[in-house]
Amino acid sequence: MTRLIDPSLEKLSAIMNEMGNTAIDCISLAIDSYFEGKNTTDEVHDLSDSISTKYFEVEDLIFDMLLKYQPVADDFRLIRSSTEISYAFSRFGRYAYDITQVRELFGDISECDNESLIVISNKVKHMIREAVHSFAELDIRKATHIQDDEAYIDKIYKERLPQLIKSDNTKCALAEALVLRYLERIGDHAVFMSDAINYIVTGKHKPSQKRIDAHTNY
Repeated sequence: MTRLIDPSLEKLSAIMNEMGNTAIDCISLAIDSYFEGKNTTDEVHDLSDSISTKYFEVEDLIFDMLLKYQPVADDFRLIRSSTEISYAFSRFGRYAYDITQVRELFGDISECDNESLIVISNKVKHMIREAVHSFAELDIRKATHIQDDEAYIDKIYKERLPQLIKSDNTKCALAEALVLRYLERIGDHAVFMSDAINYIVTGKHKPSQKRIDAHTNY
């Protein structure tokens, strides 16, 4: 039986799905164009703006649902967490735009050794796809794996920064340090999303393995 709140929840799901897919496109475009030496500042800016616009749509829709329907606990967790996750999507867009600004500021970076940056950027793109899909599917096991990926990114980030400080190529070191920082922050927001997904499904931000297993279909 359809409840009065269900059409609004379906609309919320559609908006969030669109935001997530746009965030994937936005980050992928910014990262790929950085390595390819392309200027995609305007395109990434437009994608980032579209995510921000959707963020305010989510806020308005959630406010409307809370006023009209007095959602039950399960619905309330989804609604509340959608606010947090939509904000994370907006930050993805902003950091993607910041990456394009680094490319525009420093120009050609073909001389730079970007091996570590490529490794982290591929991991970050994977994390974002997993975060978006885990929210769409409310898959908490997939959400938990995101935290493992973030620990790997932190490890590489902490190892690479001291090396950049000792670098003789100031331009390459500065450009890589900035992009590394943006990618590390994107990873942090993906973990924030995974915590929100855990909360939606289990009612806990940091559920035990037993609770995760209880909510997982094998």
